Parts: sequence; C-alpha cells; structure tokens
Amino acid sequence: MDRYALREALRAAGVADAYYHVEGVHEPVPTPPDHVFLRRGPEGGWETGVYERGSHEVMARHSRESDACDRLWRMLAPQR
Repeated sequence: MDRYALREALRAAGVADAYYHVEGVHEPVPTPPDHVFLRRGPEGGWETGVYERGSHEVMARHSRESDACDRLWRMLAPQR
C-alpha cells in the first residue's frame, strides 16, 4: 500500500481526518494538536509516530513506504 491507498483505506474505514497526517497526501489545516503521522525521514526512508504537545515523537523508521503505510494503518484502523 502507498500513501494514496492508505488515505483512501482510512477514509473508507471511517477514521476521522484529524487523527492523522500523511505527508503530501493528507495534511489537515489547521494542524490537529494531537495526531499520528507518516512522513519522509531526514536521511531518507519514512517515519511514523505521534505528534503531541507541539513535538513529533518518531516511533519507527522504515526503509519502504509500504512498510510505513502498514504501520500507520495498524495504528489507526478499527479493530475487527
């Protein structure tokens, strides 16, 4: 899954827009005060984590976009 497919899957699953930020695909304005994120890492690759109280906390680094998308999906998708 890439970032665009992730966005569509989250939307289809009914995940609220304010719960997440996906770089280049879903960047809510104004920025929600607390959310999970997927972004490009400063040294390449991808990062997933949590934004709280004005600070990004990277929880995992991924070499592939698909791995980062899978991680964010698991963080947000409703349990079935």
